[in-house]
Amino acid sequence: MFLGKFSGKLDANNRFLVPPGFRERVASGVYIAQGFDQNLQVLMADAFQELHRRVMSLNLADPLTRLLLRMILGTASEIKMDKSGFIVIPSELKDYADLHEEILLIGQGEYFEIWAPDLWSKQEIQLKDVEANSSRFSTLTVAIR
Repeated sequence: MFLGKFSGKLDANNRFLVPPGFRERVASGVYIAQGFDQNLQVLMADAFQELHRRVMSLNLADPLTRLLLRMILGTASEIKMDKSGFIVIPSELKDYADLHEEILLIGQGEYFEIWAPDLWSKQEIQLKDVEANSSRFSTLTVAIR
C-alpha cells in the first residue's frame, strides 16, 4: 500500500525520485492522471484498469460520464520508473497541478497523489478541523470488517 507523506523535488526534466517505500510497487510501471483537487493521481496498473472498468460501465449517453472519462482517460499517461528511481511527470499534468520544484507525495492506499505544497496546506487545514470532520464524515459508512 501507498501510505504516508513524502517531500520531493522536481528537477529541470520534471523528474522526481520515488520514495524507497513506494519503489517496489512503482517498478512495474504506473499511470498518472489529473486528480480531482488540482493534484495528480498515480495508480498501479491494476487500480487504473479497475477505475477504467468502472467508469466505462457508466452510461456514455450521460454528459457527466463523458466529462469524467475525458478527465481521467484523456489526461492519463503510462509511465515507467527509470533505473535510478525517477519518474517523469508530463508537462501538461505538471502545469495542471501547479507543480514547481517542491512537491508532496501523499499515500492513498491503492494509489498516491502528487501535490504542490501550497495546495496541500489548504487540504491540511480541512483535515485538521476536528469539529467539521465529525459532521463532514458522518454520512459515510466506514466499516472495519
